Amino acid sequence: MASSIDIAKQVIQTEIEGLDYMAKRLGSEFEVAINAIINTKGRTIICGMGKSGIIGKKIAASFASTGTPSFFMHPGEAFHGDLGMVKPEDVFIAISNSGETDEVLKLLPFLRDNGNFVIAITGKENSTLATNSHCHLDISVPKEACPLQLAPTSSTTATLVMGDALTVALMDVREFQPENFARFHPGGSLGRRLLSKVQDEMFSDNIPSVASDADFTSIIHKISSSHLGLTLVNLKDDSLAIITDGDLRRAMESKGRDAFDLVAKDIASINPASISPESNIQKAYEIMESKGITSLIVVESNSVVGILKK
Repeated sequence: MASSIDIAKQVIQTEIEGLDYMAKRLGSEFEVAINAIINTKGRTIICGMGKSGIIGKKIAASFASTGTPSFFMHPGEAFHGDLGMVKPEDVFIAISNSGETDEVLKLLPFLRDNGNFVIAITGKENSTLATNSHCHLDISVPKEACPLQLAPTSSTTATLVMGDALTVALMDVREFQPENFARFHPGGSLGRRLLSKVQDEMFSDNIPSVASDADFTSIIHKISSSHLGLTLVNLKDDSLAIITDGDLRRAMESKGRDAFDLVAKDIASINPASISPESNIQKAYEIMESKGITSLIVVESNSVVGILKK
């Protein structure tokens, strides 16, 4: 009996071979589909039953988040009223591995009468769905990874990858940029980096600072009580200066017990990296990453107005 790992490797290899088979068969119909979606003034509606529908939901979500207005429509709900949401200018993508899914085929007369451009994604190029669509994307695979050839495995993977191929190709045609992606994902980490300003995330209350002659113990107390891992140093010439907990550790490593005889001006880093409050978080993180630091001083009109922590 094969081990679970051997079975897993066999499944993965079978699905890789299925994708390779699909890639080699990809032709001009793919470009027809891309042009139809790009040139429409409507939306792209994805429809599929069962597991094809589950994959369809993912494709619709990928489209919508990368600049192609899209939504998923369940074929059963479509046949019982949701077709009212389909406008003539919409592109309709129907997914069915067999190309003979009854719930999907029932929609074809309406779509034809409504004037929709229909893209079929099937594993059977001579199926009813494929031959009654304007464009057919072939997702046929040599075999399923399921040893019984019953559970959709390689075929659903092929469908998913075809959807990803459409998504990325559309992004390329639209010249979709990270800034565009961030606009649709304001709650994600990328959205926060590209849309948020430094002033939105900086610490501005009770910014810690010590005098230039503050002793070592006072510096430790100030850094610990601030919970920011640093303190500013008030130098007499008003230069920007900072001491971080890393500066304290390095002083102790190099000076040993003599470090406790040092005062703030002996340890401080002069003219540390700074940024304006109007800058975006992405720029701030790039500065921190390039300098290998985790904090930035936020300066406006030559005054410190905050601390930004990574």
